Amino acid sequence: MTIRGVLFDVDGTLYAYEAAEEVGLHEHLVAEGLSDRFASPAEALRVWRDVREEEYPRFLSGELTFAAQKAVRIRRFLAQAGVGGARELTDETATAWFASYALRRNAVRRAFDDAQPALNSLAGRFRLGVVSNSVTAHQRTKLDAIGLLGYFTEPLVCSQEHGAAKPAASIFLAGCEALGLAPAEVAYVGDDYEKDAVGARDAGLQAIWLDRSASRGPGAVDAGIRVIASLTELMSLSHGTEHQEVAQTAAIGTSGDEEA
Repeated sequence: MTIRGVLFDVDGTLYAYEAAEEVGLHEHLVAEGLSDRFASPAEALRVWRDVREEEYPRFLSGELTFAAQKAVRIRRFLAQAGVGGARELTDETATAWFASYALRRNAVRRAFDDAQPALNSLAGRFRLGVVSNSVTAHQRTKLDAIGLLGYFTEPLVCSQEHGAAKPAASIFLAGCEALGLAPAEVAYVGDDYEKDAVGARDAGLQAIWLDRSASRGPGAVDAGIRVIASLTELMSLSHGTEHQEVAQTAAIGTSGDEEA
């Protein structure tokens, strides 16, 4: 079936989250006088991301609210930094610490260089939307800040409001419904292989995995998943692209979290 719409992941796909996270954390630790609590900036970043990877899924599963997972992460991170009383910080204090970090992170946030050229090429030819494991207001503010919000159909479909997170089929199908298209008419583009590519394919969409780092070799990608190394490759996407054609591309192609 012909592609008529394209849905996108946000963090790591359109928004260069990890680069902003690294700069923001380093600057915040320096400002707080905590940079010497870790062996190196790289070690501080590793601890920060390890904690994020453990706690953010608790938000996605509904165990924690979006705000609560931030507070839990700060308590754990500061405890590992050896800050006295970190485990006993109130939610308000921990959330305020996170907010100060986020101000520094957001000061350097930007879209990937290939995002706007690709969206410029697709706009007008395809219906464009977002499916994200996050909170709608948070993602809308972010996309507006990096200059990309205007490309997308409203509403943005996010896990908090939808009630299920990727790779659940329902959130992909909700994105297709927002575009007014059948799943087979929609391509989904994301950087997480399991959550984005496999999840979209299993939901009946045309899955496109963005593998910027060329992390997988030939033959390491499942059938039905197309691999691209840059969003600029989407500029050649046409309304004549068929689902079977995408699957064949994946079979012979070379492959190379949401922000909280």
